[in-house]
Amino acid sequence: MKRRVLFVCTANSARSLMAEALLRDIAGDRFEVASAGTEPTEPHPMALQVLEEAGVSTEGLSSKRLADLQEQYWDYVITLCEKASSECGAVCQPAQQIAWDFADPVPANRHSTFALRLKEIKERVALFALIHQKETGAKPASYDPVTVFKALADDFRLAALLMIRSQGQLCVCELTEAFEAPQPKVSRHLATLRDAGLLATERRGQWIYYSLNPGIPQWLARVLDETASHNGRLIENPLARLQAMADRPSVQCL
Repeated sequence: MKRRVLFVCTANSARSLMAEALLRDIAGDRFEVASAGTEPTEPHPMALQVLEEAGVSTEGLSSKRLADLQEQYWDYVITLCEKASSECGAVCQPAQQIAWDFADPVPANRHSTFALRLKEIKERVALFALIHQKETGAKPASYDPVTVFKALADDFRLAALLMIRSQGQLCVCELTEAFEAPQPKVSRHLATLRDAGLLATERRGQWIYYSLNPGIPQWLARVLDETASHNGRLIENPLARLQAMADRPSVQCL
């Protein structure tokens, strides 16, 4: 599955739009990319112009509100100005937060300034794509028992995994409802389970669905089966809240 990258700056009119278009152009086969602003305006005509002059597609570029995207799952959140960095330190957890700082070309309003900023951002984006190239491939899980049992040692993670096992697949919003837990906490723990090879993910539309990894070894499957059959109380209340949830995404997709 493609890694998801969100670029953020204040107005989402130039720098973050440039970065979005550039990463999509350079490595769109490996990354799913979007951008947003803490105080979005409109795409600056000169930002679009220098992108087109560089042969980079501007199709679909638009200024978007960070609030509309921050509840989605992101692997990386990259800020492009100091103001956005200071305002976005806690958003989109458990995404890796990366802070870049490029001067805003809008005040100068000169073609040469926009072209220079595009060149600088392109160099940084290309380096990011190169550095993270190996991370975009699926890594086979080793299922080392110590790693597995460390991942399951947290009561929330164990219950969430048993919930997902019982339902076949669940998305973050369903788990936040079932456990009455904040989205950042749920996403953080799901990432731990995924990194341990216990969960598989699939994106459909705006939702990321989690399911038990079909590649888990037989010994681990037996452990989970025995745990579930003798500890139904762990998910009794969350399961009741999930079943009472209105407009469940997974139910709508069945």
